Amino acid sequence: MKVSFHGHSVVKIVTSGKTIMIDPFITGNGQTDLKAEEEKVDVILLTHGHNDHVGDTVALAKRNDALVVAPDELATYLGWQGVRCHPMHIGGTHRFDFGTVKLTQAFHGSSYTVAETKEIIYTGMPAGILFSAQGKSIYHAGDTALFSDMKLIGELNTIDLAFLPIGDNYTMGPVDASIAADWLGAKMVVPIHYNTFPIIEQNPNEFVERLKPGVGKILLPGDSIELV
Repeated sequence: MKVSFHGHSVVKIVTSGKTIMIDPFITGNGQTDLKAEEEKVDVILLTHGHNDHVGDTVALAKRNDALVVAPDELATYLGWQGVRCHPMHIGGTHRFDFGTVKLTQAFHGSSYTVAETKEIIYTGMPAGILFSAQGKSIYHAGDTALFSDMKLIGELNTIDLAFLPIGDNYTMGPVDASIAADWLGAKMVVPIHYNTFPIIEQNPNEFVERLKPGVGKILLPGDSIELV
């Protein structure tokens, strides 16, 4: 299984011949190495409805006939845009042909903003994602504050790789994210959701230094990890 990071919260997973993308915010993302019009994906997993996470979902899904897996209200909204969706909700697990997806809680907001009409469209509760395939488990926390049930997530799951936001202001900062990493007990932790905008600028090295030796790993956009 190949897992790569592409700036902000964009994560790509290639497993069993399928390409899965989490929160594909590409257009307008100054940190990414990707070009939306060139990406080929089979599945898109979404944590919540904010524009910097939904990103290029509709265009990618339509062009590739990709399945979008998202919290129920967000899936409904995207379905109205002509996207093929599988709705889920927090605590629910579903086994797909490409792997198993479980949505966990996250403490944040979830809405899609249409600037042209000054609309904010409610898209349900935000979530984190537990993805399992080929005997490996990946946790993408989405946008979230630190919450004590991360201990429970760590106790109930053997997490090989965790992606945690460190940008602060809108999500956990480096200190809280380091506590989350300890509670989750993940074998490897990668910081995400930082440096995309001035208000979330952080030094990822300072976050990694707070973690147990060998746990933290900084991925630059385009860098990848092989889980074997």
